[in-house]
This record gives sequence, C-alpha cells and structure tokens, in this order.
Amino acid sequence: MFETAEVGNSISKEKYKQEVAAVREKLLEIQKELAVSKCSAIVVVGGVEGAGKTEVVNQLLEWMDARGIETHALEKPTDEEIQRPYMWRFWRLIPPKGRMAIFLGSWYTMPIVYKTFKKMKDKDFQEHLDEIVSFENMLSKEGVILIKFWLHIKKDLLIKRMKKLEKDPLQSWRITKRDWNFVKKYDRFREVSETALGVTNTKDASWLIVEAEDFRYRNITVAKNIIKKLEQRRQLSQKESDFPLSARKFEHASNNIFKTLDYSRKVEEKEYEKKLPELQKELYKSVQKMQKKDKSLILVFEGPDAAGKGGTIRRIIKGLNAKDYRVISVAAPTDEEKARPYLWRFWRYLPRKDKITIYDRSWYGRVLVEKIEGFCSDDEWKRAYSEINQFEKELSDFGIIILKFYLSITPQEQLKRFKERQTTPYKQYKITPEDWRNRAKFRSYEACAIEMFEKTSMPFAPWFVIAANDKNYARLEVLGIITRELKEKVK
Repeated sequence: MFETAEVGNSISKEKYKQEVAAVREKLLEIQKELAVSKCSAIVVVGGVEGAGKTEVVNQLLEWMDARGIETHALEKPTDEEIQRPYMWRFWRLIPPKGRMAIFLGSWYTMPIVYKTFKKMKDKDFQEHLDEIVSFENMLSKEGVILIKFWLHIKKDLLIKRMKKLEKDPLQSWRITKRDWNFVKKYDRFREVSETALGVTNTKDASWLIVEAEDFRYRNITVAKNIIKKLEQRRQLSQKESDFPLSARKFEHASNNIFKTLDYSRKVEEKEYEKKLPELQKELYKSVQKMQKKDKSLILVFEGPDAAGKGGTIRRIIKGLNAKDYRVISVAAPTDEEKARPYLWRFWRYLPRKDKITIYDRSWYGRVLVEKIEGFCSDDEWKRAYSEINQFEKELSDFGIIILKFYLSITPQEQLKRFKERQTTPYKQYKITPEDWRNRAKFRSYEACAIEMFEKTSMPFAPWFVIAANDKNYARLEVLGIITRELKEKVK
C-alpha cells in the first residue's frame, strides 16, 4: 500500500512558490463556501512519527483563515476522558456546520499504537476498526466531510531526518525517546497501519497516502486534496434537492405488544407506601455494588405524554445519592445541537464511571416524534436504528449498564390525565396545545414504538414495556426491574 508513496515525488522551490499563491486563494475561497453550507469538515492528519504532521497542520493554519478552524492535537486521554467510552473525546470535538476541525491524533491513534506494541488482540483491533467505519459512515451521512491524510516516509530516510534534527541545537527538542521507540517498531507499525487503512478506506471516508520526504510536495498535495474534497461535496450538494418534509401516519403491525399488556394491574396505596421505600433501599445497595465494579448506569424513559415518566424518575432518584446521578430532560434540539450530527447531544451527557444518567426521553426521538412529525427524512430515521444499536453497544462494551423503559397507557387513561392536569393548578404547566395535538397520533406512536422494540431491544440494552395505567404499579415495577438487572449484570 505504501509503495506508491516511495517514488521520490518532489517540487522545486520555484514551482512551489508559484503554486502556493493559487492554492492559498482557492483554500480561502472554498473555506468561505463551507462557512455558509450545511456541512462541516474534519481533516485527519495521521502517519509515521517524524513525517511532518505538525508542520502540515501549521502550514494549513497559515494558508487558511484560522478563525474558522478548530485544531485538536490529541495525546494521552485526560482523567475525564478515561472515565467514559473511547469515542467520547472525539464526539465532543465534532465541529458545527460551516466550520472545519483538524485532528492531529485521532480515533485511529490508540488502536494502531496498541496493536503495534502488542497491547491489543486481533479481535479487539478489528472491533475498533469496525466501530470507526460505522462512526465515519454516520458522520458522512450527517453532512460531515471527512478528509484523511496519511503522511509516509521510508525508514532509512526517517532515521536520516531524525539524526539531522538531533544535531541541530534549535531542532533537537523535536526528537524524543518515544520517537526512537517508534523507529524500532517501524516495520510492525507499517504492517498494522496498512491493515487499518485498508479496512477504513471507504467511499465517503477515503485515505490519501502522501509521500512526505519533500516538504513542498507534501504541503501542496495536502492542500490541493482538501480543495478537491470540498469541491466534490459542493457539486454533490448542488445536485441534491431538499424535499419538504411532512407528518406521516403509521399503522399497527400484527405483532402488537401493547395488546399483551394487562392495563388493569393495580397496587393499592397502602401496599405501595410499604414497598416503595423497601425497593428504594434495595436500589441504593445495588448501585453501591455497581460502583465497586467501576460500572455506570443509563436509564432511558420513553412513552406517550402523561404516561408517568417524570413521576417514576422522581421515585427512583429518592433512592439514590444526589452526587451519583443526573437527569437529562430531552426537548427539541437547540441551534447548537442542530449544527452537529444527531447523536452528538447525547454523547456529551454520558455518565462517568460509577455514575448514573437518567434520560427523560432520549435518542429514540428520531424514530418516534421526528419520524412521525416529519422532522427528519426517511433515510435519517431508517438508518437511525443501526446507528443507535452501535452507539449503545459501544457504551455497553465500556461497562455502562443500559436499561430502557417504555411506559404505556391507554388512550382513555391519557385523556383522563390530560383533563386532570387542566383542572389542577399546580399541574397545568404540564399540559400544552402540543400534547393535545400529539394525542390525535396516539396509534401512530404505538406503531413506531413496536418497530423500535423489534429493532433496538438487544441483550446489552433491553427494552422493558410497562403497563402504566396505575402509577403505583408502574413505579414499583420499574424499581424492581432496575434492582434485579443491576444485581444480575454486576454479578
């Protein structure tokens, strides 16, 4: 693979001087177009240590308008990053629409380095590469233009360059013991890198291997290919038409899980008052055991308006230490969130090890409210199932326990609760015209929920559908499931 970058490409000083002016002008022009587009761009600069990755980034920042570029030179993860899944640190840095980010050190760094130094098994390495392909595919579909460069230099030339820098009093600081350790592993690093690039060289996130022996050729090649990639995306965007989205109606499937629920289940107040503190105590003990195992917990709550999600969550947190949990109430996305890929706003709130995040509505909005109301395209909600499964698997692999609850009530019970909210002063804030409008689509929401259960209830992130006509029953049932699942998964 790297043989194509070992042919001795170079550019003369005179030609370089001539090309730089045109390249700089074009870079600034294409950057202005990006700024007013619906896309963002990520430039990944990887390659051999000593091939000039830092110099390339510095040159790009000099040639372009640095105010529109976010530069991330990533080394060892911080304590905060170690406490969360590997991809968390990269998700946080995804640029908004109209901006560009340059990654010097990326999601490729850890798996390649670990595999090179034999700190990672083949199976784990392949899993990382598969996750990267899914991640980049999702970014591309969400309007992120991925431009990936791998700077390559032959081993003998690399050693020669490093010795020369060591002898220069002004440049010797650039060469460290770590760099020489990489030289010793050069052949192994090359083999691992070829595998990684081969697996992740996809249609929408292709690699460009750049011969880095001559800095002029290297810099011009990188700049020209950034221009080329951004222009290709612009031409593609011009061909794409924005079709107006509208609300949709969905019919019930034959496998209607809601028909199997016993909505008559009821727990009397006296029994409820007795069992609730017992279950809250059990929950507290289970969470303590979870924390000793360095695990964390995510609870997801979905269901129709007035199904009792908020009340159930309040009973859960009464059994928890206030320092251990965070409740995220998900509403319509903000402008900041709309400017980035859909899952970005959920990645940013993931719990640290030993902590709990409770989502009152969640990423499943894409396959429920957004799907029904026409807030996303057909392609977006159809591919959301696989993206969500991948997201939850990454969390589970890291040690996060995921439990998902759908509180279901009948249309008659919902109407009763709506009227109660209207007539009770301290509950009136809970009822809005939007709730009444959504009620007309009650069956469509159920139909979409059924498909959601089918496609996203996984062993590592199961759905629990609860008949919630009686609030006491639903609350005790949810608490019982959480304590039972925590005991099982921690054990």
